[in-house]
Amino acid sequence: MSGTTLTARIRQVQYFWSPRQTFADLFAKPWMEPAIPCVVLLVLLVAFAATVPNYASIYNAQTMGRSYAEFGFVAIAMGLSLISGGIDLSVGSIFALADFTALIALNIWGLPVPLVILLTVLTGGVLGAVNGFFIGVLRTRAFLSTLVTLIVYRAVFDLLTLQWSGQLAMASASSDAWDALGNDSVLGVPNAVWGLVIIAIGGHVLLSRSRLGWHLVAVGASRRSARHAGISIPGVLFATYVVTGMLTALGAVFFAARLASVGSQTGEGYEFQALAAVMIGGVSLSGGKGTIGRCLIGAGIIFVLGNGLVQFGYPGQVTNAVNGAILLLAIGVDVKWAKNRGKAIQKSYVNPTYLDYGPLPDAREGSGTPYAMNSRLRGAEAIALDQVEGPEDIILDREGRLYTGTRQGWILRFSGENFDNRELFARVGGRPLGLAFDKDDNLIVCAAGMGLYGVKPDGAVFKLTDQTNRNWFKLIDDSRLKLTDDLDIAPDGKIYFSEGSTRYDMLTWPVDGLEGRGSGRLVCYDPATDTTRTVVHNVRFCNGVCLTHDAKSILFCETFGLRLMRYWIDGPSKGRTEVVLDHLPGSPDNINRASDGGYWLALVAMRTPVYDVAMRMPGFRIRMIKQLPIDEWLFPGINNGCIVKLDATAQPIESYWDPGGESHPTLTSMREDRGYLYLGGLENNRIGRIKLNGFNPNWTGCESYWGRRPPPA
Repeated sequence: MSGTTLTARIRQVQYFWSPRQTFADLFAKPWMEPAIPCVVLLVLLVAFAATVPNYASIYNAQTMGRSYAEFGFVAIAMGLSLISGGIDLSVGSIFALADFTALIALNIWGLPVPLVILLTVLTGGVLGAVNGFFIGVLRTRAFLSTLVTLIVYRAVFDLLTLQWSGQLAMASASSDAWDALGNDSVLGVPNAVWGLVIIAIGGHVLLSRSRLGWHLVAVGASRRSARHAGISIPGVLFATYVVTGMLTALGAVFFAARLASVGSQTGEGYEFQALAAVMIGGVSLSGGKGTIGRCLIGAGIIFVLGNGLVQFGYPGQVTNAVNGAILLLAIGVDVKWAKNRGKAIQKSYVNPTYLDYGPLPDAREGSGTPYAMNSRLRGAEAIALDQVEGPEDIILDREGRLYTGTRQGWILRFSGENFDNRELFARVGGRPLGLAFDKDDNLIVCAAGMGLYGVKPDGAVFKLTDQTNRNWFKLIDDSRLKLTDDLDIAPDGKIYFSEGSTRYDMLTWPVDGLEGRGSGRLVCYDPATDTTRTVVHNVRFCNGVCLTHDAKSILFCETFGLRLMRYWIDGPSKGRTEVVLDHLPGSPDNINRASDGGYWLALVAMRTPVYDVAMRMPGFRIRMIKQLPIDEWLFPGINNGCIVKLDATAQPIESYWDPGGESHPTLTSMREDRGYLYLGGLENNRIGRIKLNGFNPNWTGCESYWGRRPPPA
């Protein structure tokens, strides 16, 4: 192996695995943020289990579980208030008053346990409603309002305990159900933990699946936007604080049932512990972001840390100091991470790799190669001049009418002798790219950002598929179709279509080329079973799909791999992928059938020696992306229109050029029909047409696939 080849191989391996991309993919996932505090919680549990005697015993686990569950209710309440864009500093005082209410109702008033629970929860709801009235209806600031109610509720609690403490101490009421609520277990799990689990599951469903939950998150994220969406902000905030009060009171029920006593320090400091817990769990102080699970993970960290310090013999002041430090850390992380998370992911998301395109074919004028530059397209006739924006693909139906998609998400149809009659055929949405007619004359459309759609002959739009099976070898969920761009249909009705990239969309797709890794794929949709599956993975911008004339394979383009590929769908090689044409002089886009048994291939951008060198220098491209604006990045030349004619074996014969792109730059597609070649381009304001000499003047694309339509009976 030569030194140059060895160096290239080393660089290829060096840039194949990308920690930067792993970081970007991980931190872009919603579950990654709570994963970090979850790991911290597990580390704390393991550390204390290894250092504290009997820490991992069943008895200690049950004891801790009861105390944690009581605090967990308060943490969920605090989390909901933060998600709504507010805060509830009165949860500790509400907890104390609810504990007092439960003990009075049971021991002094002699109420049955169900009524005790109901009365206590209602008390918490009423106390929360006071907060909700001031914050939601009167529009006062949540911090100041709940700070005041913290002081007022605590003062009321102190007065009540001073008056009733003697009677509570002498009360002798007992209840097996009440004792079981606080101290018994089911399957070894304390009843309080079961209650927390039930509430957590219900809260998660309500927050993520109900209208109230969606409204709550919307209000927390942006009250102005929520108001414009017709959401009742006072109603949502009022309901939120009622619920936070009830959840806090429910935690107090289990606390009262476990200890059966009330002390002056009941619930004291819970507001700051709960605030530290939910923030360290990942609930944002700015609102609109958080889950029940994050609240409980953060509550676990605060509780386990405090409990462990106590078991080590440290006084409560140390625990309070640690909680304060954690709260400061959580606030700092929340502010900085919320501000810079997007930047960190964006800067690490693009990860160029080493890519050697091989020898550059000679495309100079007069070179004698199939790619030799000429001016065959320069005099092309302009159809629909200034009447269409970005006709990326074009197609003709049996009647000779011309169809194309536009940047507005429309499908336009042109008819008449010179295609002078322009009509809006359908509004598909997204960005219509690849087009193909099925045997029933439905126009099948690849709509970037939406998936695969169809348009009936009367213009009615219907959806075929917008997702495929997920690739479990990737961190990101790539089941949703983001950038479907071309298609073709097999005789059995299966639709094979390409998706350029699973990482980039219609606005950022050129970046996929600079990265050079390949996240595109060839996908198959079967209308008979309504199933979609990916058949070829990791294509460097999969684009251009064409069923071969013998219907045994699918030709597809690897735009940023500069290759034409084949996927066998029938015969002894079924399921195999192979390279048909490599080292192209430009980026292949769409490919379509020709009347002579060959194919037409569009080259959307042309290689240059400088571009080839840059693709072999990933470090250079990383610095370019970081330091230069996107309009100064190095891309292939798009100022030349080029169509390559391929023979029946998909090998190049000749080419058609528009040097300088005077008439048709960025050519992305072409269709042969009735002796003419029609031209489309992603950035063009026209559809081109040239007369073909020596080609069948009666050949049409539709009949090539589906035969002549039988005459009416």
